[in-house]
Amino acid sequence: MQIVHEYCCGLDVHKDTVVACVITPEGKSLRTFGTMTRDLMALADWLAEKGVTAVAMESTGVYWKAPYNLLESFEFTLVVANARDMKAVPGRKTDMKDAEWIADLLRHGLLKESYIPTKEQRELRELVRYRRTLIRERSQVVNRIQKVLEGVNIKLSSVVSDVMGVSGRAMIEAMVAGEEGPEALAGLSKGRLRAKQVTLEEALRGQVGQHQRLVLDSLLRHVDFLDKEIARMDEDVSSWLGSSDDVIGRLDGIPGIGRRTAEDIIAEIGLDMSRFPTSAHLASWARICPGNNESAGKRRDSSTRSGNHWLQQALVEAAQQPLARRRATSRPCSTVWQEAGAPSVPQSPWPMPSWSSYTT
Repeated sequence: MQIVHEYCCGLDVHKDTVVACVITPEGKSLRTFGTMTRDLMALADWLAEKGVTAVAMESTGVYWKAPYNLLESFEFTLVVANARDMKAVPGRKTDMKDAEWIADLLRHGLLKESYIPTKEQRELRELVRYRRTLIRERSQVVNRIQKVLEGVNIKLSSVVSDVMGVSGRAMIEAMVAGEEGPEALAGLSKGRLRAKQVTLEEALRGQVGQHQRLVLDSLLRHVDFLDKEIARMDEDVSSWLGSSDDVIGRLDGIPGIGRRTAEDIIAEIGLDMSRFPTSAHLASWARICPGNNESAGKRRDSSTRSGNHWLQQALVEAAQQPLARRRATSRPCSTVWQEAGAPSVPQSPWPMPSWSSYTT
């Protein structure tokens, strides 16, 4: 079999240890290192001493990141591969044999390299993903507020679309302050919600105890804290992407995609679209399209494979936004146009940019 890398190394990475197997024309060498910074520096020095030019490792949880980040500063060709693409022979699995198997696959060019973005994009990913975690946590706290209200038979979420909106927040704060009268609470409504005064009074007729007030007060302060942190992360991400306003503006022009979603997409796929020849390649890499399962001319059911769930979540949310706005209307769009005398429903007024507009 053809040898692609004469001087190569396979790393079997764990939480506390890294098993390294170096293969050179002189033979094999095996050593075990720790995962502290000093140990990884010793690993890099040993690889350089052996003349290693290429290093491969499994994408094991988050443990591969520390060796990768440190070895990235040296002149090594680094390859990170998915564990399912490099399984060894069953029944002969040890850390030493795994490292040898990885090194052997790398030596003959049989590893399918995973996409590892640049250091700058990886840092942007951490910011954007942490912001999304904060947003998810805020949603959980708001759901907890609704759960507390439901427990005392306050049906505010049945009338108000957003319990943390201006009106809903004012009513909850009044409850925390000790207000119990449904008429007084309903009087805090703003805007179009005033038309639902009678329904609001019925929804706000409950029994809020002292311990529920304490819990609601704590939850409201938690929401305020998360709002401040999310706003801070928005500023940090915007300053990080200051030179990408043109790309963000083009993504923002797609229905369902706002600035925050555009920043999420850029953080996950980067700005270099040369690695995606077409939009179909990007959809396949993001795993938002079903796989192929065909045999004997028959196509079988094939579920969507797991991929970058951060990108999947952003794209699915963007796709659902126009549908949510359409469902919010009182009547179907087709009915409105037919009543207006139109022969058929017109095309969407939003121009859909082509894939080439994002690759130029």
